[in-house]
Amino acid sequence: MPAQILDGKALSKAVRETLKSRVDALRTKGVVPRLDVLVAAQDSSSLAYVNMKHKWAEAAGMIGESYHVDETWSQAQLIEKICQLNGNPSVHGVLIQHPLPKNLDENEALLALGAEKDVDGITPASLGRLVADLPGFRCATPLGITKIIEHYEIPCQGKRAVVIGRSVILGKPMALMLLQKHATVTIAHSRTQDLPDLCREADILVAAVGRAEMVKGDWIKPGAVVIDAGYNKVEGRSGDVGDVDFESAKEIASWITPVPGGVGPMTVASLLNNCVDAAEATLA
Repeated sequence: MPAQILDGKALSKAVRETLKSRVDALRTKGVVPRLDVLVAAQDSSSLAYVNMKHKWAEAAGMIGESYHVDETWSQAQLIEKICQLNGNPSVHGVLIQHPLPKNLDENEALLALGAEKDVDGITPASLGRLVADLPGFRCATPLGITKIIEHYEIPCQGKRAVVIGRSVILGKPMALMLLQKHATVTIAHSRTQDLPDLCREADILVAAVGRAEMVKGDWIKPGAVVIDAGYNKVEGRSGDVGDVDFESAKEIASWITPVPGGVGPMTVASLLNNCVDAAEATLA
């Protein structure tokens, strides 16, 4: 029996409808949630992604502005802009869209961003709060994945989870968030030996490696839950494909996220949810 679909698109729509009612309530109190974005001007994929975020934000009644960063920006200009946004009480969330131009130091930029406005949950301060199990904004993609898991009532406690990928914005925080749900977690990466055999041990498999259709159906334990966080362009094919070979994997897994329509929509919804949380916190 083919796997059931973990429909992130439908879930994100429900989340955004709830956000709209929360934003309407904030507006009656004189607060309009605002998300500002720093994005590389030359990166068409990033620009398209940011435009979608702003479109969904506007639909929920939020506002925001994008600052197109190019190679003419100096590091001092970048830090000055971040400090301005930190100090602007009308800005509730700031997103530094990866990647910035190569002449700029993203790590320094993230260190400059205030944790209270880091609605993408990727600054060292935010990640430290995740490690310490303290309140704070969580990384948008892993947060979106956990919301999918919770909505579909996927059991995690005592389950064996494997996360393929160790990035600071996805693999590592995803592993920590699964650990918080009492799964036993292994992080796999490019130097992991016998990766297919390791994946076959997973009750929950999260692919976040950035390699098109790397995970094959015969890598998957029968009945496993498969979360595909990959978005890859393949020459000669239209649209994006995930890190999992969907057609073979769906015949083995019990639940699976599609690409597109799985993790991506919930990433954006989670980012907007964090921004509304930040706006609500100003009234506390």
